[in-house]
Amino acid sequence: MRRNILLAGVGGQGLLSLAAVIGEAARCLDLRVKQAEVHGMAQRGGIVQSHLRYADGPIHSPLIPEGTADLLLALEPMEALRYVSFLSPHGVLVANLVPVRNIPDYPDEEGIRREITAVATHRLIDAVSLAREAGTLRAVNMVMLGAGSPFLELPEHALLAGIETAFSGRSVSVIETNRRAFRLGRGAVQAG
Repeated sequence: MRRNILLAGVGGQGLLSLAAVIGEAARCLDLRVKQAEVHGMAQRGGIVQSHLRYADGPIHSPLIPEGTADLLLALEPMEALRYVSFLSPHGVLVANLVPVRNIPDYPDEEGIRREITAVATHRLIDAVSLAREAGTLRAVNMVMLGAGSPFLELPEHALLAGIETAFSGRSVSVIETNRRAFRLGRGAVQAG
């Protein structure tokens, strides 16, 4: 088993926590994990991406070559388009449809949506509404984890354990809110 997962978003969306949860889930299954991340402008609103690779054999580089990602999981729709060239021909794009308008000339949302839906296998999720339903807007990342989970080839129990490990320093209610957000995102993809 080998998976190449590209995570994309903007600063402040919890992308690195998302990567940590997936990495923990893969490690608890005794898979090898490599990760590389790039922080754009190192501030809220700057671009953030993370290359995450896991396999049952050696992984020689943490970076995913263009055209080889199994999953592009985007917390922001414009960031989905920025990295769509990384998807393999059989890759899946799962994107939050709610934009973060962090620039004055943010592109037309309908145009972005058309480009995303042109990708052969895609899912668009209103992660903001589902995070609000889970109890906090800060859980958009865990909603997106749930939405992308069917394409990770990691069992649900490992991902839920990854949430618990990644948020272990927080209260039980924070962990449960993130688990609820995960389940809402997973349910939204399974229902669609």
